[in-house]
Amino acid sequence: MGIKVHITSFSLLLLLSSIAEAAQQPNGNVFDIRKYGAKADGNSDISQALLNAWKAACASPRASKVLIPSGTYKLGPVRLAGPCRASVKVKVLGTLRAPSDPTTFRDDGWVRFEHIDRFTLCGGGIFDGQGARTWVQNDCAKTGKCKLPINIRFDYITNSVIRDITSKDSKFFHMNLLGCNNVRLQHVTISAPGTSLNTDGIHIGRSSKINITDSNIQTGDDCVSLGDGSKGIAVTRVTCGPGHGISVGSLGKYPNEEDVVGVTVKNCTLIKTMNGVRVKTWPASYNGIASDMHFEDIIMKDVQNPVILDQEYCPYNQCKQQIPSRVKISNVSFKNIRGTSSSPLAVKLVCSRGFPCQNVQIGDINIVNKGPGGPAKAQCAHLKPTVLGKQTPAIVNCA
Repeated sequence: MGIKVHITSFSLLLLLSSIAEAAQQPNGNVFDIRKYGAKADGNSDISQALLNAWKAACASPRASKVLIPSGTYKLGPVRLAGPCRASVKVKVLGTLRAPSDPTTFRDDGWVRFEHIDRFTLCGGGIFDGQGARTWVQNDCAKTGKCKLPINIRFDYITNSVIRDITSKDSKFFHMNLLGCNNVRLQHVTISAPGTSLNTDGIHIGRSSKINITDSNIQTGDDCVSLGDGSKGIAVTRVTCGPGHGISVGSLGKYPNEEDVVGVTVKNCTLIKTMNGVRVKTWPASYNGIASDMHFEDIIMKDVQNPVILDQEYCPYNQCKQQIPSRVKISNVSFKNIRGTSSSPLAVKLVCSRGFPCQNVQIGDINIVNKGPGGPAKAQCAHLKPTVLGKQTPAIVNCA
């Protein structure tokens, strides 16, 4: 009888403990930032409330959700780090606003998610970087140094999903993925004026198996940019513009850059962008490899430079163009790319004199110049492409 009483008492203690835990976690395993003191008044900084809600969710042994309800919230720089004990979802229904003063930030991130597996960011909410003041002060081109805050950093995130999220008016890049693996970005919206400096939409570096689908990107720099170490990247059904296009590179500027291997850009539309799809490497570069890059089924609408493979990339004339790039490019295709350009140079394929491109295929390009300067034309050097189907403009004299 005593043993039964002891077991019953122990079971009761477990039940009471579970009830107490549930009382601290309203709606099951949902961690609402309002329960941690957050106010949607647009003036009260919710950084500590969000951090406390994150820590509780991350420590939970069960799948959990951090909830940011509808409303406008002031949020300072915050670092939400794992590893977590179970999967965590951050659901943003409201608008988060960053400090407008760039000197508020000590490093290059506003909202940072780090070292998390099985993570989801969703909800239809907005990350408003309030970057207009920073764009006016931006002198990156003159100094060559930029330490401005990225709206959302994803560092070492694995097996995760980012969907139905808007990044608005970032001071620098909107989203940056570093050291990530198996991450899907879907229904992402990037919004900033075409005049906003250095506001790449989604930048990927040293990451693998990244899929960007069904997204709309309007910004002042590359809509999607891929740095060194990008492997197994797929960009599908993305609308880009305004912006500088969808780019691989620039590569070769720094020593010990990792190879870029396996990039597919497909079924995308570019509207009034500075560039369309491009691969760019620096002259006088360090050694590198970029291979298996494929651009297919692309629509161009009044794009200034629709198709670019440029191994003499030298913005602001801050490089030695007479020294060829040492980045080896191979297995590249541009197929079924059609639409209009806003300048005569519709196709530019300029490879390295020292390391000519290998196995480049051009198929069914149909681009008509709607701007001044005459019919569309192509520039081609230091490669022997395989030309398939019909080409407008014609691809000739490439050697």
